[in-house]
Amino acid sequence: MELNGTVQSIIFRNAENGYTVLSLLNDADQRTVTCVGVLPLLNVGDTVSVTGEESYHQRFGSQFKVDSYTRKAPSSNSAIIRYLESGVVRGVGPAMARAIVDRFGMNTLEVLENEPERLTEVSGIGPKKAKMISDSFREKKLFRDVLLSLSPYGVTVGQAYKMMQTYGELCLAKVQENPYQLIDDIDGIGFLTADRIAVHVSGFESDSLARLMAGIRYCLQQARDERGDMYLVRDALILKASALLGASADRIEETVEWMESGGDLLQSDVNGDDAIYLPYLLKYEEYIAKKLLALSESPAPELYDLERWQAVSGIDLSDEQKQAVTLALNSGVSIITGGPGTGKTTIIRCILEAMTEKGYLVELSAPTGRAAKRMTEATGTEARTIHRLLEFIPNEGFQRNRDNPLVADMVIVDEMSMVDAPLMYALLQAIPKGTRIVLVGDRDQLPPVGCGNVFSDALTSSVLPCCRLTEIFRQAQRSKIVRNAHLINHGQMPDLSDRDSDFVFEEILNADRIRARLVDLVRSESSHLGTSDPLMDIQVLVPMKTSALGVSELNQLLQNVLNPAAYGKTEHHVGSVCFREGDKIMQIKNNYKIEWKRRTGKGWYEDGCGVFNGDFGTILRIDPHDKIAEIAFDDGRIAEYAFAQMEEIDLAYCITIHKSQGSEFKTVILPLAGGPAPLLTRNLLYTAVTRAKRLVYCIGNRNTIERMVRNAQRNERNTGLKERLQAYANL
Repeated sequence: MELNGTVQSIIFRNAENGYTVLSLLNDADQRTVTCVGVLPLLNVGDTVSVTGEESYHQRFGSQFKVDSYTRKAPSSNSAIIRYLESGVVRGVGPAMARAIVDRFGMNTLEVLENEPERLTEVSGIGPKKAKMISDSFREKKLFRDVLLSLSPYGVTVGQAYKMMQTYGELCLAKVQENPYQLIDDIDGIGFLTADRIAVHVSGFESDSLARLMAGIRYCLQQARDERGDMYLVRDALILKASALLGASADRIEETVEWMESGGDLLQSDVNGDDAIYLPYLLKYEEYIAKKLLALSESPAPELYDLERWQAVSGIDLSDEQKQAVTLALNSGVSIITGGPGTGKTTIIRCILEAMTEKGYLVELSAPTGRAAKRMTEATGTEARTIHRLLEFIPNEGFQRNRDNPLVADMVIVDEMSMVDAPLMYALLQAIPKGTRIVLVGDRDQLPPVGCGNVFSDALTSSVLPCCRLTEIFRQAQRSKIVRNAHLINHGQMPDLSDRDSDFVFEEILNADRIRARLVDLVRSESSHLGTSDPLMDIQVLVPMKTSALGVSELNQLLQNVLNPAAYGKTEHHVGSVCFREGDKIMQIKNNYKIEWKRRTGKGWYEDGCGVFNGDFGTILRIDPHDKIAEIAFDDGRIAEYAFAQMEEIDLAYCITIHKSQGSEFKTVILPLAGGPAPLLTRNLLYTAVTRAKRLVYCIGNRNTIERMVRNAQRNERNTGLKERLQAYANL
């Protein structure tokens, strides 16, 4: 069958594969038909001809399954008005659409594309607005061209949008010239997609040197991104690349040697391993090791009356704490590590007081916004994220660097276990010799999301001054969260007996019953968790993304309980996820370009750029006309996201334990009922428990907890920082 008509509304669209549900006003009988199919390029107002067949869906009723479609140019003034007022062109609403068509009639689309300056002939349109309207119209046309050309090879709607943002009008030419560059430039495009484009669009041979080099680089990048590795051992790299590329080991080895000779790869001996690095990762390791050793050269000792500070503050420092403070004041680099309740925050406060009393400038920093906010609250002094401290600007990088270093006598970094090698490299570049740096963290937490394991490597190298805190303070000992965390960390079962403490365990074996109990716990009328604001106070943490008790399933369940659909509450679908005004969300990728503003006082705003992996926020507003969502982050930043950028956020009613690093929540709920052994580890459970400030409520299987406590396996990363520190220190 064939239908001809106009798209009235987009009911649903999967941003990854373009699957769309839309309503079509059929020209023949003026009835509205629900059409379904892969229709990524159709928008409200489009005039189309679709072919397919009618079907009946048990839940949604009568539908028209589209096999193919063609867009038609609007055939009347009213059709052009419908097209323009649909929101497909930025800055044009219903009144503006009518005014433009009244002036240019059937020539409207020609004017928009080729004579945009004539738009100023319409009342209310100046040169600036005319350019915005024309740019938006041309962008849509370019978007169609890119997606039509590349979607057969696995490029999604969101990826096509990013290509346009990255390459501009030369997008298709750039892709054809070197499709393998997409791997580095476009998030989500890996070797397989780039390879399909290279073979089918650009004509690359399967055994071409360019293809083999790209595949080898991809293996190293995949190890970096999925495991946090800084390098791969040569034999492992050859094996992985051979399997990926379908080439012989000899051919891969030849190519690796060719890349080494040209500087595309670098070889280094790491503890007897023949390590192959991407050049910049080896550069990071070497620089971090050399700079830490250079900074560690002892500055002039700083004497401080700790007894007087204790008398004034009313805080009695332990011998370990006194040692840590003295170490920080008298060392160029110092490392302080300890678990919960061992007094790390008190030490930071004392160091800060000692330095500022002597007139020294101290900068406080942490890798995430939440960790920085918590540091600020604990010390009474502003702490900034490392990105803010280094004054990051999109497309320009860190403004604080070796040419423009930080002006500080000491930099204290909290939650150091989260800092990856690239961020540590950037931080150390901005720290001049003579500035003390204090690295504070918990080595037993999970390693950073990014590559490297800087804190653990620096600590275990035994090269830099460090203090390990082991004593749990009396006040902290009263917390069952703290006691159980230390039991878990020492391979002992936590105490699950006391239902009236701040660590509650409720044994439920069936996944469906766990889900039902979870719903009961988070309902606002429930008093089980002692909160009147479950949306903000409660965080559900799980080991896995996919399962009956995984992130995806529980987010949908909790969204329906805590932020159900309601009249007037706008929604927008991204893939299988429905985002709704009022939703709790998390940024899942670093995006240095998103602009934000933050209110700093009455009528005053601070502007900036960049949102980062792990930032939490709330969707304030979804505007389907302008295709934007307004998001307020927990630290006060407010940012606007284009719909295409919403694939970089996810619902955050439930998150993985890995994603919770650096955050602290009043109440943590842990549903634990089995899973793959590699995921259920001791340090994963330890990390989850130590995220809670007031209450841990664990529901699930006691045997799962026992398995996690016994499983001391760690994902050991391929890193060479420890060995480099030892080698450069001549140990």
